[in-house]
Amino acid sequence: MRINKYVALATGISRRAADQAITWGRISVNGQPPLSAGYSVQENDVVCLDGKPLSIQETFTTIMLNKPTGYVVSRDGQGSKSIYELLPEAYHSLKPVGRLDKASSGLLLLTNNGELANQLTHPSYNKDKVYEIELYVPLKQEDKRAIEKGIELEDGKSALRLTGSGTAWTVTMSEGRNRQIRRTFGELGYTISKLHRIQFGDYMLKGTAVGTSRLVSED
Repeated sequence: MRINKYVALATGISRRAADQAITWGRISVNGQPPLSAGYSVQENDVVCLDGKPLSIQETFTTIMLNKPTGYVVSRDGQGSKSIYELLPEAYHSLKPVGRLDKASSGLLLLTNNGELANQLTHPSYNKDKVYEIELYVPLKQEDKRAIEKGIELEDGKSALRLTGSGTAWTVTMSEGRNRQIRRTFGELGYTISKLHRIQFGDYMLKGTAVGTSRLVSED
């Protein structure tokens, strides 16, 4: 197993974060830095993160939270309410897959499975995320076409798939840049009054009450 995959599975961090840990010299194998990022971990290898031995868990837990507005996706709320206040203590070690900002609501996945997190968030896997949004004013058809074609943002073009009419729209996207939907509409002068995620890849929010969580995988 490649060293970055091993670290991701053992810690619950993403593959990208595992690569960074390796690059920054935080990972050792048998007391030495791995020979390369493609190093293959052997059965008797001792892999450490910051000097602490790692081992792959036999079971992984993934939960779905229906996040209310007003909560931040962070352990330290910094004056705001944290999503971890909504979770049973047994789930406090799980890490969120992606983010929803404080004003947004809906489906948030948390897991200790780094490989799953990587598959859901890495652009190469092209996982769709679906949102229901409300605008303060109706969306003009020419602006709808512009958004579907792509709006230039400071971090690149943003193209969204839209269905709906008036002020109520369903947005589908496979990217996950910071506040991307809000910024895309904002470039054309629109403000979003409600942003609610209902689907992330194969996971759908149905059946989960606001502010509650449920187990979706333990294997």
